[in-house]
Amino acid sequence: MFITALQLVFISSLSSGITGSFILTILLFLLLIIPIKQITCCGKRPLLDPPKHLRISGGLSALEGAWPWQVSIQQMSRHICGGSVFSHRWVVTASHCFRNSNNYKLRIVAGVNSRSKYGKGVQYRSVQQVILHENFSRSKYDNDVALLHLHHPLYFTKHVQPLCIMENEMDEKRLSFSSCYITGWGRMLFSTLQEAEVDLIDTGICNQSSWYDGHVNDNMICAGFDKGGVDTCQGDSGGPLQCYSKDMERFYLYGVTSHGEDCALPKKPGIYTRASRYTVCINNLMKYTITVTVKGYVSWLTYFYNLPYQN
Repeated sequence: MFITALQLVFISSLSSGITGSFILTILLFLLLIIPIKQITCCGKRPLLDPPKHLRISGGLSALEGAWPWQVSIQQMSRHICGGSVFSHRWVVTASHCFRNSNNYKLRIVAGVNSRSKYGKGVQYRSVQQVILHENFSRSKYDNDVALLHLHHPLYFTKHVQPLCIMENEMDEKRLSFSSCYITGWGRMLFSTLQEAEVDLIDTGICNQSSWYDGHVNDNMICAGFDKGGVDTCQGDSGGPLQCYSKDMERFYLYGVTSHGEDCALPKKPGIYTRASRYTVCINNLMKYTITVTVKGYVSWLTYFYNLPYQN
């Protein structure tokens, strides 16, 4: 049987004879912190049941709250890329999204399903820093991953939740993923978030001469179908390739939408940054907050250099 924090305070007060103003003070304190700590379990969808065996083909409009970690990254209120919430103040996305953007004009919109009609569950947060991967190659899209540090923390609600992050590359097999999904709004095509189920495609197949001819390295994943028809496209960049683990009953970030050849062509599936290759850095970054504001963009290496020393 679980005992809530409020029950614990009440029981403690009875046993110790403490009443009145002390209890009221504690209760008010708990009410203040509960919104921030309301839901701390990653990869869960409070408004929807776990995914069924039915395959989503061709893409569908997502239900409200279907992907509570998906955010719209915007510049001057214009959608430029997607991203995934993985903690109160951190969003993971793609480095190539920020070629000409200014971080002072960037914001993320969380808890949004339709970009034409924002509901009550929507949260806006300005971006404090854009942290690009030190070895990102714009020509090859290698290490195409970036982190956004928000000015203020998100509140986790039924509409805004964090996506789970794998601990290491072995988790790709250990977690026994049963299904994987891509999500995004696209570039000015859809106002409602789109979703589709995709297959993970072996790198050996994806590197065949009639496919990507050796372009896909160990930092990348192919996902989609050999016949095409389902893919992420421009404007979906930075969004999640999320996979569901039946064993853990949670969704995990498997990939970050990176690039591809046009959209949904045969033998040209989407290419995603392999999330498990970067989990050590991501998990380390989650332990810290930025103590010195650095204007503009910051590389991962520069960011770590400015972190306080830890024993």
